[in-house]
Amino acid sequence: MTRILLAVGALSIGLALFAPLSPASADIERACKQSDRSSSRSLCTCIGRVADAKLSRSEQRKVAKWFSDPDQAQEVRQSSSVSDNRLWKRYKDFGQTAAQVCS
Repeated sequence: MTRILLAVGALSIGLALFAPLSPASADIERACKQSDRSSSRSLCTCIGRVADAKLSRSEQRKVAKWFSDPDQAQEVRQSSSVSDNRLWKRYKDFGQTAAQVCS
């Protein structure tokens, strides 16, 4: 059963990699390209597509701001707010998926 769930999850992410970017993921892709890290265009596009699969549009807009201001991410990570904790868990899941898919 776990293998089936993993396969379905991988398939849905794989299909998302070929779908057009949403406006929100374009924000993440743009922020990635403009960040201090030397990221390739293809890597940033891949990260944007994973964001589409793993984060809501409002979460994507918020996360895109973290590329230029990492302190905002730190504030969310350390927050005791239920919504911030939920966002942080989804962000970590997004990051792990992006690391696997886009590497």
